[in-house]
Amino acid sequence: MKALPSFALVSAAELKSTPLYEEHRRAGGKIVPFGGWLMPVQYSGIADEHQAVRNNVGVFDISHMGQLIASGPRAGEWLNRMLTNNIDKLEVSGGQYTFLLNQNGGIIDDLIVYRTKPEEYLLVVNASRTDEDFTWLQAHILPEVELQNRSADFAGLAIQGPKVCELFRLLLGDDFQLPARNTIQEVQFNSMPLAIARTGYTGEDGVEVFFSAKYAPTFWTTILEKGKPLGIRPCGLGARDTLRLEMCYPLNGNDLTPEHTPLEAGLGFFVDLTKPDFTGREVLAQAKEQGLARKLAPFRMVGKAPPPRPHYAVYRGDERIGEVNSGTLSPSMGQGIGMAYLPFEHAKIGTELQIEIRGQKFPAVIEKKPLYKKAS
Repeated sequence: MKALPSFALVSAAELKSTPLYEEHRRAGGKIVPFGGWLMPVQYSGIADEHQAVRNNVGVFDISHMGQLIASGPRAGEWLNRMLTNNIDKLEVSGGQYTFLLNQNGGIIDDLIVYRTKPEEYLLVVNASRTDEDFTWLQAHILPEVELQNRSADFAGLAIQGPKVCELFRLLLGDDFQLPARNTIQEVQFNSMPLAIARTGYTGEDGVEVFFSAKYAPTFWTTILEKGKPLGIRPCGLGARDTLRLEMCYPLNGNDLTPEHTPLEAGLGFFVDLTKPDFTGREVLAQAKEQGLARKLAPFRMVGKAPPPRPHYAVYRGDERIGEVNSGTLSPSMGQGIGMAYLPFEHAKIGTELQIEIRGQKFPAVIEKKPLYKKAS
């Protein structure tokens, strides 16, 4: 599908499947290769699933995401050297978005780290980067730190939408309260240990739930059954892409790559340059002092222009100034939207651009984040 450009070019024999693969097929999911995995791109349709998340609740299989566990007396100290955000600020049960960088300040991966115990941290990493992340981290490990790749042991669901609190009260009782934003909580459900994190990738309220892979079909079926009165929908990669792009959330491999820094991606808030030492710090500090040459800018197509797709050329007048990194048709707005790395002087809000689509240039304009704003 053109809206999802990161499908892995690997043979069928190399593709992995999550513990929910058969459930996706039974639910009528259209399966595609993505990041080395066989994943559902849609069930009832991208627009329907998108609107379910914006208005009710949707559930995504995120079992392909990687789970690394770092533990030991120096685990926090070590992670603070390896990641951009400040691990020292995390209390037990707290989580934060952060980056794993190379020596040049380029993004190896964006991830969420949770402090699950005083000397233990859970790193939830992108599926296609799991092995690379583990190898990079292991190569820079300190004494008294143990790093485990527990990805095969876990399954996960992202449950997103304004009715997510109602769903979990149906699931766990009227008195159950979801954890605070960016925290993780362990609960028991029918003898199933669940780790519920109040995070998401859609711009709506929601959680990501992690549990033993053996419970995946049971929990998936239960969530869909309990959510029927709330209009729940199983959701695929297509809705995930449209939802996150409306909010200008970057996608690893499209918008975040080893050639781009978090500062260029507009995510400097998650880089703590007050820390004395972390991989890539000197490059980022110098770039901030000297000023950025380029910036990831969100844009909206004007009028009835067709939707942009990755790699379409971006023009300012007759000058080609970049290419689309992410692009799609917004189901909420009914217009094409996208993001592109552009020279800093062309990335200002209100700047008029042209996107070349099938040999013809169509007008677009740089907008303020997020592109989609919920009606008050």
